Amino acid sequence: MQWKIGGAGIDMKSIWLQKCLRLMSARALCRVAALRLLALPPRKEVQRAKFHHWDHGHRKEQEEEVQPGPRVEGYLVQYNPAAYQVRQGGVPSKGADQEEELPRLSLTPPFRQQSNPYSVCTSRHLSSTKNTLLDLAFSRGDDSGKETAAPLSPAEDLSPGFNPRAFQKCRPEYAAVSHDLSQRPPAISTEEAFLLLHKVKVLKGSLGPAEVVHVLSELGRLAPEQLPLARADTRFSMLLRYGVESLRRFSVGQLLEALRAFVLLGLPATHGMLGLYEAELVRRAEEMEPQQLLLAADLWRCLGRSVPQYLEQLYRCTATWAWAQLGPAELVQLIYLMGEGRHCPASLLLPLELQLLRHLEQLTPEEVGAVSLGLFKSQSVLSEGTVRRLVDRARKVVREMSDYALVNVLKLLRFSHLDHLGLLGTLGEEIPRRAPHMGIQGLMHVALGCSALHYRDDRVLQAIADCLPSLAPQCRSKDAGKLLWAFGTLGFPPSQAPRLFPSLTQALRQREAEFKRFPEHLLTGLLGLAFAGLFPTDLLTLALSPDFVSLAASSRQLELKKDLFTLDGSVGLELPGWTGPRVSRALAQEVTQQLWNFALQDVCRKPEVLEAEQLLQDLLGGEGFVRKHMILPHTRSIDLEVRLDSKGHPLPLHSEPDQPSTILGGVSAPQRTWEGGHIGVTITEDLLAQLTNIRPAAVKPPGKPPHSPALHRIPEREQVGAFLSGVDLTEGLMDALRSPEGRPQSPKQPPPCSTSNRVLQLAVQVSNRNQYCYRTQQLLGLHALKRRQLVLAGYRVVELPPWEWFPLLRRSRAEKLDYLHAKIFGNLD
Repeated sequence: MQWKIGGAGIDMKSIWLQKCLRLMSARALCRVAALRLLALPPRKEVQRAKFHHWDHGHRKEQEEEVQPGPRVEGYLVQYNPAAYQVRQGGVPSKGADQEEELPRLSLTPPFRQQSNPYSVCTSRHLSSTKNTLLDLAFSRGDDSGKETAAPLSPAEDLSPGFNPRAFQKCRPEYAAVSHDLSQRPPAISTEEAFLLLHKVKVLKGSLGPAEVVHVLSELGRLAPEQLPLARADTRFSMLLRYGVESLRRFSVGQLLEALRAFVLLGLPATHGMLGLYEAELVRRAEEMEPQQLLLAADLWRCLGRSVPQYLEQLYRCTATWAWAQLGPAELVQLIYLMGEGRHCPASLLLPLELQLLRHLEQLTPEEVGAVSLGLFKSQSVLSEGTVRRLVDRARKVVREMSDYALVNVLKLLRFSHLDHLGLLGTLGEEIPRRAPHMGIQGLMHVALGCSALHYRDDRVLQAIADCLPSLAPQCRSKDAGKLLWAFGTLGFPPSQAPRLFPSLTQALRQREAEFKRFPEHLLTGLLGLAFAGLFPTDLLTLALSPDFVSLAASSRQLELKKDLFTLDGSVGLELPGWTGPRVSRALAQEVTQQLWNFALQDVCRKPEVLEAEQLLQDLLGGEGFVRKHMILPHTRSIDLEVRLDSKGHPLPLHSEPDQPSTILGGVSAPQRTWEGGHIGVTITEDLLAQLTNIRPAAVKPPGKPPHSPALHRIPEREQVGAFLSGVDLTEGLMDALRSPEGRPQSPKQPPPCSTSNRVLQLAVQVSNRNQYCYRTQQLLGLHALKRRQLVLAGYRVVELPPWEWFPLLRRSRAEKLDYLHAKIFGNLD
């Protein structure tokens, strides 16, 4: 339309457009000035003063697009601040610390918004189904919190500074299958970011996939400290929504670029919108190339989001891959992703093993470490030959391997229970050289690997022990507990490193708050100390307290109950003056029965144990003279018990069916036997009254110790009526009757050898090589603890070591009997 004024034609539409452009330019300049001020050190009063007029105008403008209150035409985006917080434990970024310290201004600059709920109005009308889906994706930023994503952090395995993704720099081919977190694109200014977001507002629903991806990628180039402001802007939420609306029109390349932009933008792993992208990639997986599948999985990993459905689809697609066309980079990346996903399907093991053998000699030192860690984390069981060849390769390049890669190889050995003497022998040279700069968690994994393999090398242990006291304050409860366990298991004497055990024990005390979440770490550390003969009373009081026992016993892991049981039994024997808490008798009985049931199905059926039991019965006079049971149930292994009198004659043992032990819960109370060899008579109250010519004593109140009844001599004329059952009143029986029931002998004072009625209690141990350090005669921690406590309980240990007993199993019966005769009777006093 044109108006004629003074003969001149005026285009009113052009005038209107010019005014709009001038207005937009003015507002843009104001916002640019505001963004520049935001980069300065925060001074709230000055900023409020300078931005007063701009803020008023900006709020008025935002009222057009942001309206708190009832739903209006269009669709709602519920504001959720938690959905835009910095991801904890996620991808580390240079501005991670700065993001948490950003000032909370009262004004509303372009990259900030009000904390009230808001709605984004558009001119598009969506169907109810699609609207609901989008609302769920955007309004429930923490909706996917049910999925536990493994944090992408080097500190998970070793001290900060070690990079689990360092292998991706070994070949240029990794650029096609992984995202390099250490490289960021050139940064853009805040002015450019503002113009991009303004474009989103102006174009609204007309943005196509290419424009959405372009804007996301450009915004990802913002400086890390500016990213939280960009993510909090309402127009950024609109951009994400437009991307979801056109998701089906994205090409595979655009989907991958969008994911890469989300990584650069630091989008929270729990953002519900990401679930829609995962579903779309799952749907497109079959049309994607192997490199694209691996890249997408790596980008999910960089986001810190668990995507089990996508990984399952990735594993299915490997069945159609042309493996011959894939190189080492694709193989190592796949194994790395399997490890991060903590799963490997059985159908994939054989192709992986074949490809690993094919490319083995081409793997670099860091790739060997990455493969080892991936197999360990995914619990992938390869053949022993393949694992041995992989470790052979590690040994060849061990000098060039990083500390992180070497530790990963030890993890694989630990998982595979593989004794690779070549690599283990190399540790004696490598660890002393590396230990001073390995960090606390690296040292922990080395010590734990050696203990799991029962491999003791004092060069390795001493090098670790020398470094630990200064690093102990940095220990997590996990590190301190496992280090104590490792050194205690390998029998490392406290005198060899005086500061080692006290510093780690103090580290446990300092991490007491962690025990509520990880009770196993306290129990692990205390068991390691017990193996070394150390019993810190304050930590034992905590571990055996009713609250902690209830916490540990509520766990579904039987191991925690067994650990409590072992600690409690050890306290009962090694700390006779202990007045602290103890576990309940019910818990002790429960664990004892579980351990005995397991022993009946396992150890009790081993040929070497059955052979020893049968030959001892033949040697001593029958089944009644040998009892197979757990003398100390808390030590978790069985014994063959034999008893001899003062003259070396075997004494029969009463054995009740399905009774695991005569010492319950580790409290010393050896079963008493009569000297005359009489068995099978139960002493009841009536029989006791008949023998002592008194009435049964009334039941004493609990807590009072029973007193010995006064014994009276029975006249000869009454003896016939008193002993119609045929029981002879011998001196041994009278001694047994005079001895108060339930009063155990002091564990520190075994029965004296000089008395005429002395009973020699023998605990015959049929040991095996798994009870010793590798290729040595050094007992492991738990078994050394058992031998020590058997002596405290009044037993003499008779060991049938595997290097003597196992070869004899192939010899004649007479030779075996001679051997056992010498073991039983050869060392009598």
